[in-house]
Amino acid sequence: MNKLIKEFRDFFVGGNVIDLAVAFIVGTLFAQIVKALVDYVLMPFIGIIFGKPNFDSALVLTINHSQIHFGSFLTVAVGVTLTALAVFMFVVKPYNAFRYRRQVLEESALGPTEIQLLAEIRDLLRASR
Repeated sequence: MNKLIKEFRDFFVGGNVIDLAVAFIVGTLFAQIVKALVDYVLMPFIGIIFGKPNFDSALVLTINHSQIHFGSFLTVAVGVTLTALAVFMFVVKPYNAFRYRRQVLEESALGPTEIQLLAEIRDLLRASR
C-alpha cells in the first residue's frame, strides 16, 4: 500500500498532473478561439454564399408532427469541418513544419553517414588510380 501511495505522490508532484492540467486549460482556450473564428468569421461567409449563416430553420422535414432537422445537422457538420480546417491550418501545419526543420537541422548536425563516407573513400581511390 505504501508503494502505491508513493507512486501516486511521485506522479502527482512529479509534474505529470500539472502538465496535463496546463494542456487541458490551453486546449480549452484554443477551442474557444477556434469556435469564435468559426462562429464570427467563417460562418458569416457561409451566410454570404447561401443567404443564411446557419441552416437550422431552413432544412426541416415534418412527418406526422415530427420534425427532422437536417439543417441543424448540416450546420454542425459545417462548423466541425471548419473547426478541423482551422486546427489543421493553425496548429498541425506549423507543428509539422517545425518538426521537419528540426529533423533537417539534426541530420545536418550529425554529418555524413557511414555509407556516404565509404562512397567518398571509394571515389577518392578510383580517382587516384
